[in-house]
Amino acid sequence: MARRTPGRGGDDDRADPRALAQEYATAVLDLVRRVPPARAMTYGLVAEIVAESLGRGGPRQVGQVLAGSSGVDDDGAPVPWWRIVNAAGSPPAHHLDAALAELRAEGCPLSRDGRRVDLRRAVWFPGADG
Repeated sequence: MARRTPGRGGDDDRADPRALAQEYATAVLDLVRRVPPARAMTYGLVAEIVAESLGRGGPRQVGQVLAGSSGVDDDGAPVPWWRIVNAAGSPPAHHLDAALAELRAEGCPLSRDGRRVDLRRAVWFPGADG
């Protein structure tokens, strides 16, 4: 099979980095929007699910996408960033109070001290319940 030369009309495995970043961000935000109220996912779980289709990214990249988003989608609906927590169930430290307030209002199961999501009861997987 002949090798394609970049820039000469051939396919190139190296796409525009901005386009790749936008594709990844779109996939992350689409998944985050699907997490139902009172449920949660970890950064790592989001990364694994997105990587199934895109083959790249990790928990830190998920965090970067969420940190860089405006918090609302193109239609003005909120992106439920507070439903994405670390592996211990903790929301981001710099938004801890706001995230916990949202999670409590939704009835999300929390730890006894009320500072973390009880992931055994709250974790959500796409397709698990609708």
